[in-house]
Amino acid sequence: MVKFLVGLFLVLFAATAAALLLLSDAGYVLIAVGNWTVEMSLAVLVVLVLIAFALLYYTLRLTGGAVRLPQRWRGWRERRRSLKAQRGLTEGLLAFAEGDWTQAERRLLQRADDSETPLLHYLSAARAAQELGADERRDHYLRLAHESLPDARLAIGLTQAELQLEHRQLEQAESTLTQLQRKAPRHRQVLKLQMRLLLELNDWLRLRNLLPELRRRKVIPANEYTVLELKVYGELLDAAAVDGDADALVAVWQRVPKDLRAGELLVLTYVRHLIRFDRGSLAEPLLRETLNRRMSDRLAHLYGLVEGSNPARQLEAAESWLAGDPRNPALLLTVGRLALRTKLWGKARGALEGSLAVQPSVETQRELGALLEHLGEHEAAAACYREAARLAAEAANHLAMGSGTVGAMRLPSQDSAEGELLRAAGSQPV
Repeated sequence: MVKFLVGLFLVLFAATAAALLLLSDAGYVLIAVGNWTVEMSLAVLVVLVLIAFALLYYTLRLTGGAVRLPQRWRGWRERRRSLKAQRGLTEGLLAFAEGDWTQAERRLLQRADDSETPLLHYLSAARAAQELGADERRDHYLRLAHESLPDARLAIGLTQAELQLEHRQLEQAESTLTQLQRKAPRHRQVLKLQMRLLLELNDWLRLRNLLPELRRRKVIPANEYTVLELKVYGELLDAAAVDGDADALVAVWQRVPKDLRAGELLVLTYVRHLIRFDRGSLAEPLLRETLNRRMSDRLAHLYGLVEGSNPARQLEAAESWLAGDPRNPALLLTVGRLALRTKLWGKARGALEGSLAVQPSVETQRELGALLEHLGEHEAAAACYREAARLAAEAANHLAMGSGTVGAMRLPSQDSAEGELLRAAGSQPV
């Protein structure tokens, strides 16, 4: 607008100056061509020249506009199609967010070819098809995404692997992730999807080998990484125990990181398997060292079940812990069991009765019943066995009622890696 006003001002100024000049000295112009002669005033000539120039200028402009009209028309149509494609992408993503997968798929595909970002259309359409259970359409859209932008192999591959994992197509997901690992072995999302795959496959050995890279790249938060470590080594210990190989069990334990070996969960798992293999000579010192560092009722309970090489020393250790917590039912039960093993009947009876006074339990009643039967107090022993049966039945009823409540309140399983780790932690053997 400013340029137009300036130009108009200059034209008016020039016209005014020319008019004043011509009025002061009109003059005339004579043009002779052959037998033809044209005579006119200078003012008329100037006006005619200006008119001719204007006609020529606008003729050229109209001609140029007409020549460029198809190109401008195509540009207008392309812009219009691009706007429609953008609107289709927006509507499709909104439908996806609202859970309307059919509408989302349709909207996302309507103008995908006209979009400046067809990759987003096809990747989102693939996710919508996945939700509809249309695996063939999903894979077709992923191929179209690759054709639309071949350089986006990593993004497309990650989406494909994630969708395959969600549908538990584990073989296909493993194949996809193998290709991605060759291209980007240290990519955080590739590592995260590998972790999810190995959790689904229960491939604990490969997952253990992946742990250092997960930690180095900070693929998951530190607390989740700790849960994952516990899960992996717990499962490896269980696998060695199932195979019946005590030496393999010990070898797995030796590879457990030192900070985890000081924790309660893995010590519980390892010691229980050692007890099964009758390796009390290995379990007893480990339990004693762990309990000396930090008291644990579950570990204290196990200590009474371990048959070490020196029961008297075990009893001495248990009594030293009991001195610090004289009303601990787990420690009292353990002292009672170790006293039974060393044939200190009076000490055993006092400890078992003390444990029952604090917290009645089935196994303590049975231990006391066996002791009383050994001592010839058959009626008292029978009373202990009846009480043990009553407590067991009561516990079974509570468990049945609790299972019903939990089952009614159970939420749908999570598909995220965090959900996998939380479920893994919940199933940690103890």
